[in-house]
Amino acid sequence: MELSLRAVRTTTLLLVAGLVATMVALQGSAQAAGATLAAAAAEKGRYFGTAVAAGRLGDSTYTGLLQREFDMVTAENEMKIDATEPQQNRFSYGNADRIVNLARSQGKRVRGHTLAWHSQQPGWMQNMSGSALRNAMLNHVTQVATYYRGKIYAWDVVNEAFQDGSSGARRDSNLQRTGNDWIEAAFRAARAADPGAKLCYNDYNTDDWTHAKTQAVYRLVQDFKQRGVPIDCVGLQSHFNPQSPVPSNYQTTLQNFANLGVDVQITELDIEGSGSAQAANYERVVKACLAVARCTGITVWGIRDTDSWRSYGTPLLFDGSGNKKAAYTAVLNALNGGTTPQPGVIDPSAWYVLVNRNSGKALDVYGLATNDGGRIAQWSRNDGANQQWQFLDSGSGYYRVKSRHSGKVLDVPNSSTADGAALQQWADHGGTNQQFRAVESGGYFRLVNRNSNKAVEVQGSATNDGANVVQYTDSGGANQQWQLVRVG
Repeated sequence: MELSLRAVRTTTLLLVAGLVATMVALQGSAQAAGATLAAAAAEKGRYFGTAVAAGRLGDSTYTGLLQREFDMVTAENEMKIDATEPQQNRFSYGNADRIVNLARSQGKRVRGHTLAWHSQQPGWMQNMSGSALRNAMLNHVTQVATYYRGKIYAWDVVNEAFQDGSSGARRDSNLQRTGNDWIEAAFRAARAADPGAKLCYNDYNTDDWTHAKTQAVYRLVQDFKQRGVPIDCVGLQSHFNPQSPVPSNYQTTLQNFANLGVDVQITELDIEGSGSAQAANYERVVKACLAVARCTGITVWGIRDTDSWRSYGTPLLFDGSGNKKAAYTAVLNALNGGTTPQPGVIDPSAWYVLVNRNSGKALDVYGLATNDGGRIAQWSRNDGANQQWQFLDSGSGYYRVKSRHSGKVLDVPNSSTADGAALQQWADHGGTNQQFRAVESGGYFRLVNRNSNKAVEVQGSATNDGANVVQYTDSGGANQQWQLVRVG
């Protein structure tokens, strides 16, 4: 009888151990999958945003969904010309500030929409022409971008400047009639006013690669890049319905723009329909973005169907009561199940933001230091120059990692080989303590120093802003893994 009891106890212990192991595995799987749109997109190095209306900020369902699901905000109308400069040289930012301040208080980034546009102009601007209009437009760009300087992730500098149809021509607008260079002038003014923000051209019906309008915008961006006109991104509004469906070559369009050396952002996504058909279309769009390394984020044009400018078409991810639709589930599953583009060969001419797998924060030159010995830390990602890094080829698979902000490189002080030695920046002298091997690790990289053979890590797996970045024995832990997000 005693042997039988031992057998029962042993079997019970094995069953309990197996159950615990299963629960731990399931918990790990749940943690790995993003539970919200923003969290799932962040796992892929992207943002997931929405358009926000100041008039709905008193609606607790609306603001609850905004806070939970999105990490990028675009003012739906409050930053357009008629709202921000209703009378010439008399600027009004009240409602725009409400949106920007709320977003920033919740750790969200903001897309500025839009600085120069033929539509939604105040009456005084509509009645102007020639050099007076050109000067008024440039003044508007300068004043608004300066007011929000440092608070905006990306500006839609110019919106909808090309006409539909087969001509590929510019839209005949009062701004176009001031001279064909008005778009370039607007971009140059925006760069001068807010040099840290990404500058985008934004338009609709540019989703099909074969369309004349798409090709015309492509040529504009290509020309700007070739001549050094400041442009960092292209926004595809992507408003879809049965008459204008998601094109089969949508991913090709995204990739071809990205190949010009700009980011691609889906800026005003909505897809009319319902049920599984709508869900499948949303899934196609998300997967296309995930397949293009420089498709950096998706913004849906509203939260609930009833908030949409096309409410009759029920085009969004939540119904009028704030319930998740099939389209929401399809998007979340695509974000969690989509494949991150393989790292491939690091481009020594590119600039990257290095995002830690454990904390989700970026490798940062602390305090915008420019001196030798400046501390290296992690910080919430803002894509500033002090978070941008270039991999300079040192041969034999090693790189020197150069800060865009300071021009200095990552350095292990005094060629230390000790665990816990804090990284710093230092003038580039090419030493082995400044050389790092990038070891691929499931879509991330571990950076291993040539001198010490230790890996770059966030000390103690910290998740707070300002935590030290050090070298430590290579363990392959998440705090030693870095995602290389190309930003330029």
